[in-house]
This record gives sequence, structure tokens and C-alpha cells, in this order.
Amino acid sequence: MPQPMKEIFPGIVIDPAIKFGKPVIKGTRIPVELVLAELANGMRLEELEEEYRLAKEQIFAALRYAKATVANEEIVAV
Repeated sequence: MPQPMKEIFPGIVIDPAIKFGKPVIKGTRIPVELVLAELANGMRLEELEEEYRLAKEQIFAALRYAKATVANEEIVAV
């Protein structure tokens, strides 16, 4: 039996049936990774909103999730 969609962070969900279980913005099939990549490549918030039909709050949810993920990352010195 497939696992149901699970909210892993406010506004961010995972579902094995959507994008291979990668984190996506709730209510969409847009991966957090895509939002981060577009911003890193210079896309403005307004462009993301228009291109992917996202609300600012959805974009900020992706950023907050990424920040929390990096903040909880453990670095092991080699």
C-alpha cells in the first residue's frame, strides 16, 4: 500500500507518487529544489510567481524549509 502524502514542514510535503518523493510545495508538483535553483540563477520572486503560479508565501515556505534543513545539517570533518 503506497504511503500517503506527508507534510514534513509547513507548506512542504512529500509523496512517493509525486516527483519520486522529493519535497514539493504543498498543493503543487513543484519541487523545493526547483524554486531554489531558479532563485540561485537570478530569477526574481515576481517571475517565480508568474512562471510557476506560486504565491509569495509558497516561495517563502521553500526557503524556510531549505534554511531549516541546512541549519540542522551535521558537518563531519574529513
